Amino acid sequence: MISAIIHINNEEAVFGEIEDMPSPKDQLIIVKGPRRKDGKDISYLDTNVTTVIWPMHRINFIEIVPSGEEEEIVSFVRG
Repeated sequence: MISAIIHINNEEAVFGEIEDMPSPKDQLIIVKGPRRKDGKDISYLDTNVTTVIWPMHRINFIEIVPSGEEEEIVSFVRG
């Protein structure tokens, strides 16, 4: 799973996990464990929701959050 911050049109950014990097051909993005960046629940989602599907036309951009292993590699190279 890839941790990502998804910026949705006219909404607060959503943090969650995605299976794969979206391709230019994708029309939907599936986000598992959606939550706000501070870890709180998203107000417009039911508390039991674990997976959300958004159409790509609603997405402004996606930030990929590095995993612990990637952070160690970058720190090592910079150090």
